[in-house]
Amino acid sequence: MYDVIIVGGGPSGASAGRRAGKLGLKTLLLEKEEFPRYKPCGGGLSKHAISFLDFELSEDVIEWEVTGARVSFKGQTVEAHKDHSLCTMVSRDVFDNLLLDKAKESGAEVHTGEKVFQFMENPEFVEITTEKGTYQARFAIIAEGAHGLLKTCVRPVDSNEECGICVVTEVPASEEEIEKRSGKTVDMCFGVAGGGYGWIFPHRTYYSVGVGGLIKDLPHPKETMLEFLKDNGFTGDYKLKGHKIPLGGVKRKITGSRVLLSGDAAGFVDAFSGEGLAYAISSGQFAAEAIAGICRCDGNLKDLSRYESLCQAEFGTHLKYSLMFSRIMHRFPTQSFKIFSSSEKMVDKYLEVVDFSITYKEYLRWSVLNFKLR
Repeated sequence: MYDVIIVGGGPSGASAGRRAGKLGLKTLLLEKEEFPRYKPCGGGLSKHAISFLDFELSEDVIEWEVTGARVSFKGQTVEAHKDHSLCTMVSRDVFDNLLLDKAKESGAEVHTGEKVFQFMENPEFVEITTEKGTYQARFAIIAEGAHGLLKTCVRPVDSNEECGICVVTEVPASEEEIEKRSGKTVDMCFGVAGGGYGWIFPHRTYYSVGVGGLIKDLPHPKETMLEFLKDNGFTGDYKLKGHKIPLGGVKRKITGSRVLLSGDAAGFVDAFSGEGLAYAISSGQFAAEAIAGICRCDGNLKDLSRYESLCQAEFGTHLKYSLMFSRIMHRFPTQSFKIFSSSEKMVDKYLEVVDFSITYKEYLRWSVLNFKLR
């Protein structure tokens, strides 16, 4: 009998595993893939996300440092920078593998290449069945990402209105070429995908290029992606990968009687930027802490509600307003993005949201005041 079984070895599951192990819980982590594995993602790790890590990132993990953004909309482009790093670019196969190693280091038992087929929540324990056996634990954390179906033991599958889709590829390039084209800047191109944007993110040996938007507003994601690549001078034969992203800020149930959802499985994603690593890491840690509080102190099952409180206090309001901001911007795209992409002040202030030095709520208030001044 384990104290906790974690399903999913990505950033949220691995972070939960590391925190659970360090808190002395008997922990089993089950991951269907063998690591390291490819993960389609822009690979932007914000300083906010890094702040939740209890270890330093080594130089071989850090691929590029970003200080600013270049925002484009219908021929208009504006660029803004901060005097410090806003974001560290990583390859998800390397970064995720590091997090999983850190979970093992803390004492968590990790099984890779073991897919979960069945999940049962009983009054006294949870029971999880894989192709290799059946395991029991007092609690479970479901951290299997946006695609998994185990979360349906707690909440329904997201509708198309509550979910986005991204298509990503890697474009090989030399470090010199990337430095010349991008410098320390990420490109965000609006008006490319309905309810989202296209991006070009610099890495050490490649660009991460992608488009993302709401499923209902991006009916032909592959064709949109190919057009975006062509428009930006990328004419090679690239392997495209797609994946779903939940829309953050939507009210969702994230706890059962003995199970917690974390990361993308819980819908913790910035609705405007699509950034989810900070919320994946922190929610995984919070889930482990809530369970440890019950296991170590012989607490009541109702104490699992502490998990929701921790998430709400840390980022709940922020994600709520990210959804509000996204809906405003995409409801009136011509007016909104014309202002956003023509004002260095608007982009510069938005970088403070990326930096988590101000919230979306504060940014919205600031924007309304500046719109009125116009």
